[in-house]
Amino acid sequence: MTDYRAQFPVLVNEPDLVYLDTAATAQKPQAVVDAITRAYACDYATVHRGVYRRSQTMTEAYEEARATVARFINAASPAEVVFVRGATEGINLVAQSWAAANLGEGDEVVVTELEHHSNIVPWQLASEIAGFGLKVIPITPDGDIDYEAAARVIGPRTKLVAVTHISNVLGTLVDVKRIVALAKAVDARVLVDGCQAAPRQIVDVQDLGADFYVFSGHKLYGPTGIGVLWGRLDVLNAMRPYHGGGAMIETVTFERTTYLPAPQRFEAGTPHIVGALGLKAAIDYVSAIGLPAIRAHEADLTRQAIEALSRFNSVRVLGPGHHTGIVSFVMEGVHPHDIGTILDEAGINIRAGHHCAQPLMERLGVGSTARASFGIYNTPADVERLAEGMDKVVRIFR
Repeated sequence: MTDYRAQFPVLVNEPDLVYLDTAATAQKPQAVVDAITRAYACDYATVHRGVYRRSQTMTEAYEEARATVARFINAASPAEVVFVRGATEGINLVAQSWAAANLGEGDEVVVTELEHHSNIVPWQLASEIAGFGLKVIPITPDGDIDYEAAARVIGPRTKLVAVTHISNVLGTLVDVKRIVALAKAVDARVLVDGCQAAPRQIVDVQDLGADFYVFSGHKLYGPTGIGVLWGRLDVLNAMRPYHGGGAMIETVTFERTTYLPAPQRFEAGTPHIVGALGLKAAIDYVSAIGLPAIRAHEADLTRQAIEALSRFNSVRVLGPGHHTGIVSFVMEGVHPHDIGTILDEAGINIRAGHHCAQPLMERLGVGSTARASFGIYNTPADVERLAEGMDKVVRIFR
């Protein structure tokens, strides 16, 4: 069995570290670190501007990164791939350039109770400009989407449905194709937040049938500051630019500016060149392992963690039990921050808080949760350490 942990410098340098916060941000393999170092130390130049060879070479590498993303998610064309700072910027781009520009009073955008703040707040901001309404699909008591309710909420006034692919809190795997079918029945568009799905399962945007898909590089073992907005090319080309500046124009006069087609029209200014190359290295890394293998590995760890945590009578695991690498739990009489602090003293990193999902916390009837999330570098020994740490928590608060 491959020792993936040995491929991550942070974990090599700290051999006793148990890192269980991959849903927030993943550690970086040496291959990604090397790609970033090489880009800055050896190959660096600007892109899309220089006629000299180094600039042309870097431009080719940057556009090959775009092509790699397109293949990774089965986009119809690299032109459908827009590089952004992260999923948050991608959603804001769609909210401002599509929703605020095309919707008005009487129209509705639909979200779900599972959403991260980044898939709620941008629609609220756009609604303040355009005047459309915001409706919410509820979840079931166990934390799954209430699909029967979704069929009632999505209606003639719905113009866009924004939905997570995998919940960052509960690990709920959403049946996106079912949501897409409900949306298309009323001629509505669909945006999918794929931050938690892209690192751990095959994403085929053409098969899903959505109109927009976003994900962040840093959760996919890549660098921060780089992410992807995929959109159908005809939709992207009909949208106004989100930012203005260099690189996204055809011609500029003081009277009028014309814009390049997608994706360039949405990439104003000097892009995060090295971030794109780092993202390519991360995609190459997970593709070499195989996303089905990553998904199976994390599913095994999820099952082991749920079983281990369920042995404590005072601990309650939340969610529908989908084995997607994310386990949220609460402990009777103990604040999640205290759990996180005690585990940290034992060298175990988990997330404690509302996970940028306060409406979901309210729906669950908790202020916050403790969350363990897994990556390719985690092992059954990490689950054992988590269980040992929780045993210490129980003894301290008994």
